[in-house]
Amino acid sequence: MARDDQLPKPRRRGRKLIIGAATILGAVSMVLVLVWAFQRSLIFFPDTAEVPPAADVLSGGEDLTLRTSDGLELEAWFAPPAPASEDRDFAVLMAPGNGGNRESRAGLAHALQDEGFAVLLLEYRGYSKNPGSPSEAGLIRDGIAATDALEAKGYPSERTIYWGESIGGGVIAALLTERPPAAAVFRSPFTELADVGSVHYPWLPVRTILRDEFPVATHVSQSRVPISVIRAEHDSVVPAELSADVAAAAPHLVEERVIENADHNDPVMFGPEVAEVVVRLAEAVGP
Repeated sequence: MARDDQLPKPRRRGRKLIIGAATILGAVSMVLVLVWAFQRSLIFFPDTAEVPPAADVLSGGEDLTLRTSDGLELEAWFAPPAPASEDRDFAVLMAPGNGGNRESRAGLAHALQDEGFAVLLLEYRGYSKNPGSPSEAGLIRDGIAATDALEAKGYPSERTIYWGESIGGGVIAALLTERPPAAAVFRSPFTELADVGSVHYPWLPVRTILRDEFPVATHVSQSRVPISVIRAEHDSVVPAELSADVAAAAPHLVEERVIENADHNDPVMFGPEVAEVVVRLAEAVGP
């Protein structure tokens, strides 16, 4: 029988091609398996540092415990309207984006207090010192627990405005039908998570391997809730055109606010201009 080095050259070349293709396929498969297994570390970036008591950060702030349907107890902050403000009799449920923790959104919460809103600053599972690890289903459970806590504080969903930043928009979008609010503000929303993933990881079959979907545009298109959308003109995290598509999907769009010369995490995206959009939406839906 002929040894490999005695095989005709076309057969040796074919065998090498097969072995090379198999090696490449195996390496690609291994990469995809690893990405599938660890993808949430590419999506969620929780700051696990301990945060100060709410009273040290927000006027009248109090630490709140949210109890989720799967048995977790999560820390959050609640604060009433600022004493010098005119109480609007609305609460704002703040669902942050995928990085940092609630302390990094305190400036916006304070601005909303000054405008006469009560605020609940949600902290997801796995963020700060909260137990658990983040996922789409988990974050939605956390959002539902926050609405339960607000109702216990005297703010049922019809007296609540949802505010969702980036992936927090995916959280509040899922609540639009199950717990319809008075209105909702989406800051830097995406249409669905796969659309963002395809931009940042174009070499991956994102739609095939992604475990968390967050279909924001689909939920928004099916909702009758008054909605405002805020987007940064030069957003390097969530492309501005995706936020524009969310606005276009809303049957009851109140306002589409473009903050010029801004990027996703610029200070202006957490400041008074954002609070003013919430004010205008509250005035549009009435007392």
